[in-house]
Amino acid sequence: MPAVMTRLDRLVNRHRRAVLGLWVVLLAAALPFAMHQSDHLTGGGFNVPGSQSAAVTDQLSRDFPGAGNASLAVVLVPRADATPAEVRAAVGRIATAAARTDHVALTPAARAAALRAAAHPHPMLVPLSADVALDRSTDVASKLLKPLHVSSGGPVAVHLTGQGALWAGLQKLSKKDLGQAESAGFPVVLVILLAVFGSLAAASLPLALGFVSVLITGSLIYVLSTAMQMSVFVTNMASMIGIGVAVDYSLFVLARYREEVRDGAAPDVARSIAMSTSGLAVLFSGITVIVSLAGLWLVHSTALRSMALGAILVVAVSVLAAVTLLPALIALMGKRAHRPGRVITRVRRYFAPKRSPQAALADAREKTDFWADWTARVMRRPALSATAAVVVLLALAAPAINLHTVDGALRQFPTHNETRQGFEAAARLTGPGAGTPIQVIVAPRDAARARALLAGDPQVASVSAPRHSTSGPDRVLIQATPRSDGESNAAKAAIGRLRAELPAGAIVGGDSAMLRDFHDQVSGSMWKIALFVLALSYIVLLVLLRSAVLPLKAVVMNLLSVGAAYGVLTLVFGHVDTITPPLVLAVVFGLSMDYEVFLLSRIRERFQRHGNTERAVAGGLESSARTISSAALIMVCVFAIFVATGVPSIKQIGLGNAVAIAVDATIVRLVLVPATMKLLGRWNWWLPRPLQRALPTIELEDRTVGTAA
Repeated sequence: MPAVMTRLDRLVNRHRRAVLGLWVVLLAAALPFAMHQSDHLTGGGFNVPGSQSAAVTDQLSRDFPGAGNASLAVVLVPRADATPAEVRAAVGRIATAAARTDHVALTPAARAAALRAAAHPHPMLVPLSADVALDRSTDVASKLLKPLHVSSGGPVAVHLTGQGALWAGLQKLSKKDLGQAESAGFPVVLVILLAVFGSLAAASLPLALGFVSVLITGSLIYVLSTAMQMSVFVTNMASMIGIGVAVDYSLFVLARYREEVRDGAAPDVARSIAMSTSGLAVLFSGITVIVSLAGLWLVHSTALRSMALGAILVVAVSVLAAVTLLPALIALMGKRAHRPGRVITRVRRYFAPKRSPQAALADAREKTDFWADWTARVMRRPALSATAAVVVLLALAAPAINLHTVDGALRQFPTHNETRQGFEAAARLTGPGAGTPIQVIVAPRDAARARALLAGDPQVASVSAPRHSTSGPDRVLIQATPRSDGESNAAKAAIGRLRAELPAGAIVGGDSAMLRDFHDQVSGSMWKIALFVLALSYIVLLVLLRSAVLPLKAVVMNLLSVGAAYGVLTLVFGHVDTITPPLVLAVVFGLSMDYEVFLLSRIRERFQRHGNTERAVAGGLESSARTISSAALIMVCVFAIFVATGVPSIKQIGLGNAVAIAVDATIVRLVLVPATMKLLGRWNWWLPRPLQRALPTIELEDRTVGTAA
């Protein structure tokens, strides 16, 4: 494998201008699509195939014409001093917007009623007629928003409501948050890279790869979203993972290249060594992250799968850029890629105190010896160090015992958001559950009993008259309006009661039922995701490290990191979204493998030289700690920036990943790894003889291949 990476480096170096030109063409082609990456994203994808809610949706579209259509309405909230003319003008805007939008109409009767009500200004709900299915209503609502001039201000506040409007508003909010996060994320990353490399030219390389990866992935998301259903959260997920991963991967390769140059290697040889060692580690790490994220496809949920797909795409693009674009840029930049920048050097000299050459040399030695001294202190009392670290991690994880998950789109909006204010205004007019009815389909003989059970449920405010199907077997649709909004725990609890009490053969659907089915599907699949990710991590490390013990230790430590993340999420948010635990689990295990591979491969390489575990751990930690710490800091900062966004789902994913990566790069890497390796001694490298013969030997730190180049 190192030889393959060396040949790739030669090929890229030989055709570096062509490689760079190809990436420029890709960027130019991707830019217009990336600018519209969120245009076709939807709030759908939460249906669970095979569930009762999915069966109800299918039967509504097939056997009850119009019953499955989207419900859209406009809420007008006049100010106290608003005039009838201003209200009539708002009604006129509704009519104009509906006329300009396909699949939507303001009926003459609804318009006449609104104009009559305008004579005495007061809040009103103006219903729209929509002939589009619920899962396609997001696009329609998005097209309506602009001509309606929705706003919470002015003499008459105008709000669009309905499930399509809810997800269109969330699409808009997510796009705004993404722009703010990216505009803040890249400058923060640049500052860290400047501190790491001391050169603007070198710092710009990882930053450029991050920009390239996110941009190209955005265009891929746009293309895929025109052919398949993708969640509104996919762009935030891809950008969050992409900025950190792309920068980290290029940082590992570039840091190794600069290290080899400092050790006396010629630039071409140094680049070849970096590609055959760190470049190979990046390739393996990227594949591991991709496969780890693929574990989310074990959950039969379009929303979760699309978020996983976005992250998979950006990791794949990041790996491709790190092993092709980065070496081409390094070769083209020449000395600027490894020499300190002039401006930064002058700034450092200006602010640094005047010191003698002897004192400067002593400082350099002190910095070099820090990690060796730290490792020695930890390994001097390994049992105490390991126990203290585990106690801290378990204390952080303890609150996760009370981890509860919730679902829903309305609670994703800040209280001051226009969309949320509109839905709350509609709830005051029609009742909280009017827009999210419970839908029950039963046999005709059971209709009377079903209506009685619905009417007797404490969560049901009203029950509609039965409606018979127009095709297929004779079935009856009964709709009930819940007293609470469809996303509330009370409404979802009512779904459970009704399914238990209704006659056999009855199926219960609607928004509350869909959310309950989604929660049950994801929660019931967590064990499959965990088993997949744990087994994958173990197998990859088993092959790379040729040890049966170290991979097991790594898996346990990663579980502790994930547990700490869950505990902090519980403390901060109380309840987390259903999608958060599986996403954090898959992402953290995938990303932790990066640091695991880079650290343990260097430790193993040193152990093979002299057979002393303590020296190997100290040397491996010393040579990789600075790079790993810098990479982890970048990743944590990127995740933390997304915590400042307005959507709780993204906040939670950002915080969970930030905590897990921070814990992994500090408590785990700097304390648990050296302490446990000291305790295990020779057992670190134990591998059964049958596996010794069967497993391939992959040397991530084999310098001879690169040097020969």
